[in-house]
Amino acid sequence: MNEYWREISTDNCEEADLCILGIPFDGAASVGKGAALAPDAVRVCTKVLPPVNSTGLRFPEIHVFDQGDVAFSLDWKAFFQEVEDEAFSLLNSGKFCLFIGGDHSVTIPLANAFARKYEGEKIGFIHFDSHPDLCDEYEGSRWSHACPLRRVLEDHISPRDLAQIGIRSYESEEIDLYREHPELLVIKAYDIFKSGYQEAINRIVSHFKGYNALYLTLDIDVLDPAFAPGTGTPEAGGLSSRELLEILNQLMEQLPIKAMDLVEISPSLDTTNQITSWAGAKIIYEILGQLHKKK
Repeated sequence: MNEYWREISTDNCEEADLCILGIPFDGAASVGKGAALAPDAVRVCTKVLPPVNSTGLRFPEIHVFDQGDVAFSLDWKAFFQEVEDEAFSLLNSGKFCLFIGGDHSVTIPLANAFARKYEGEKIGFIHFDSHPDLCDEYEGSRWSHACPLRRVLEDHISPRDLAQIGIRSYESEEIDLYREHPELLVIKAYDIFKSGYQEAINRIVSHFKGYNALYLTLDIDVLDPAFAPGTGTPEAGGLSSRELLEILNQLMEQLPIKAMDLVEISPSLDTTNQITSWAGAKIIYEILGQLHKKK
């Protein structure tokens, strides 16, 4: 049994309810680096967290299998292929899988693995972020952390199969793409401020009615920097921690979310008490609470 996750840790994937894989990579970050340190920083928080969610729901019988990290390679293409293969293997366990990045570029191989796992089924992606990440390329790279959802649209889904929540910063080409594809569900941070998080939840649930499997990708900068300062490209005017947790809890209850990633936590850019890593750990424990409810 590893040193993290306290009494809910297990070395047996078969008895696990949640499988963890770390992807310590920030080579595609364009501004602040440090996300490669996030998998271990989030794990450290779990050393002291009891198996309880924010509402007081205890889940001592839930088990977490932590496979560790994908071994880093300087060969970017080879590394992404290894990420895809390890993620695909973990997804084939049938367990809920949670991947800890890493910058947002790691969603590219993770999406490939998810699409392989659910080939032939109606799949969709739910994307929490302050940025659309829909650039065709950024700083000369199509694998930039500004491009992962563009790659997902090209390779796996149509715009109708994507929802983006918390958006509040845009490149011109992303605004153009939104105008060309009104079927893509965009819930801006401003919309949540004006209409409330429950309206956002209702729209997302309605949008994905009839889908078989959903992947959730969560960039920590969806939160306002007051709640998550340790990230490479912070954007003012974001969601509160409470709003995000409420949205996640209800989406997990009502939609067939099968896997997720948590990206762009940068411990080296965080405050001295690592509140962004703690926010990441809190998100994971809310997911564990929802898995307990479904068990």
